Amino acid sequence: MEKVIAAIRPGEVCTAVPERNDAALWFVGRLRTPWQNPRDCPRQGDAVAGPICRIEIDPRWTEALAGIERKERLLLLYWMDGARRDLVRQSPRNDGATTGTFSLRSPNRPNPVASSVVTLLGREGDVLLVRGLDCVDGTPLIDLKPDYGGRPCPEH
Repeated sequence: MEKVIAAIRPGEVCTAVPERNDAALWFVGRLRTPWQNPRDCPRQGDAVAGPICRIEIDPRWTEALAGIERKERLLLLYWMDGARRDLVRQSPRNDGATTGTFSLRSPNRPNPVASSVVTLLGREGDVLLVRGLDCVDGTPLIDLKPDYGGRPCPEH
């Protein structure tokens, strides 16, 4: 399926993207949510009252989930694969007033990595049930780790 690049808004500025990659990464799973379209996604996930979503871990990484059931909250890093990567100034309110990409939480950025802290509700094999996501169904998962909310990590 071919990706459609969103048009820029009045006042927004693009730049040329690099011709080569500096690094590689592997997607470790997919996020399953009720939202099919970015416009339908909440601006921030609700880790208490949001809908139950699924994290489907690629079977090759299932062993990496050992002990995850003992964690209350998880920090997820995921790849916003539908985002523009060339915007340096954006108009989030579509009013023509622009702000630099690095001063926004917009998914449109050079490396469209997003993060969410979610509440872990349970595990079913290589699937985690969580609340707190805010992304389109099928979004690639880069990594997950326990969230300690600024408290010192008890395990180092």
